[in-house]
Amino acid sequence: MKISAREWLGDMLDPGSFESWDRPPVAVDAAPGYRAELAQAERSAGTDESVLTGSGLLRGRLVAVIACEFGFLAGSIGVAAAERITVAVERATELGLPLVVSPTSGGTRMQEGTVAFVQMVKIAGAVAAHRAAGHPYLVYLRNPTMGGVFASWGSLGHMTFAEPGALIGFLGPRVYRALYGRDFPDGVQTAENLYRNGVIDGVVPVRVFRRIAHRALNVLCGPAAALPERQGDAREFDTGIGVLRAGSELYGPALRGADDMPAWQSVLVSRRGDRPGVRELLRHATDRVPLSGTGQGEADRTVVHALGSLRGQPCILFGHDRAGQSADQTMGPAALREARRAMHLAAELRVPLVLVIDTIGASLSREAEERGLAPEIARCLADLVTLDTPTVSVLLGQGSGGGALALLPADRVLAAANGWLAPLPPEGASAIVYRDTLHAPELAAAQGIRSKDLLANGIVDAIIPEYPDAADEPVDFALRTVSAIAAALADLTTKPVPELQSLRRNRYRRLGLLTP
Repeated sequence: MKISAREWLGDMLDPGSFESWDRPPVAVDAAPGYRAELAQAERSAGTDESVLTGSGLLRGRLVAVIACEFGFLAGSIGVAAAERITVAVERATELGLPLVVSPTSGGTRMQEGTVAFVQMVKIAGAVAAHRAAGHPYLVYLRNPTMGGVFASWGSLGHMTFAEPGALIGFLGPRVYRALYGRDFPDGVQTAENLYRNGVIDGVVPVRVFRRIAHRALNVLCGPAAALPERQGDAREFDTGIGVLRAGSELYGPALRGADDMPAWQSVLVSRRGDRPGVRELLRHATDRVPLSGTGQGEADRTVVHALGSLRGQPCILFGHDRAGQSADQTMGPAALREARRAMHLAAELRVPLVLVIDTIGASLSREAEERGLAPEIARCLADLVTLDTPTVSVLLGQGSGGGALALLPADRVLAAANGWLAPLPPEGASAIVYRDTLHAPELAAAQGIRSKDLLANGIVDAIIPEYPDAADEPVDFALRTVSAIAAALADLTTKPVPELQSLRRNRYRRLGLLTP
């Protein structure tokens, strides 16, 4: 059963709050046969076009909404539907409203030919202007979403979720069969497969997407006047990163210098399997919305990223996931492209970016080389140094090689007491210098990789204490770290972004010089 536009609006918005923005469809050049089709579509679908637009309340917050109606000529988009969508997007931009949209469509309306096809450019341009103005654009893809609709305004969301089991793709199965004389491979054009491959951020029912959209808008726009949620909407939801819950009481003791622990000892401590990582930090974020993949067909399970609030400070959080790493599973180029997606989202949505470093190192493989690992590291560095939003980087554990360096440049750099940063793992440095790994402890000490040395050299700004090891106090350590990040964000967001950018560039320009 396909979800109608009115059903989706009823599930998404507070009861009775929807107000239509629609005017009669603009006139189009239509032959008699096509006019008869339009009239029949209106009778069968109960709508005057393939899309409904308007505004409504989402848990008390005013939002703009656009919903396709598949019952009207398979949700196809012609000139009239495109004009209605574009006008709604422009009105949302003018009013400064977040925009929540739900396409479901077979694509461009064939009866109107190429002129209908190029309407996608108009819609995409309006969405781009809405995003450039700093307004959220959230997408929920319904079954099915195909062709030009998916390839334009259906794929431009700051975050994109889809209906379970939805058929989503560019070329429809029937068209593929007609063109190529064989069936399209099974299981490719499904919401679940697109999620696994990093094209969309998740697959959830409409009621769950309502909660996700509410959380996202709380972070991006500030809390709305709260209304009681409908029964069932407040239950926990396992997103794959963990269970979403209300925020915890946080505390933040003053940061102090690390104890004089040998560098090699810090390396060993940072490798403990039970050491808390980025997932533990995310458990203490409120209004958390998980993101997934690059949005361009790549996903790397060695990293996680999400939108959320840390003690009331909104941010995009991206980090290495120690739970997803092993000797056979290390971060590749896709992880860095995910990082760059997080950077661009933070800048466009005008929220700070938090980066968590905890990596055994980047992938050493033919595939990684051929897919551009080194250039992606370079692009991350360039993007971070010039990024148009406040940034905080946290050296949480292991910081090995270019994969760690790619997330380092920030306005504030924090380090766990047993965090470390090095061009190579100490064993690798020993192998280069001594042709064995026996001198790893010696090289770790000589290279100044531990947090205390990084602080002395101006690479990090503050140390988050461990008492004596984060693995022995995982909850307290996670709370302490979240508090430190939130304090840094609170300070940074009081400063003009151009000033932060200038300070950031100057910081790395002077780093390592004996005289300023």
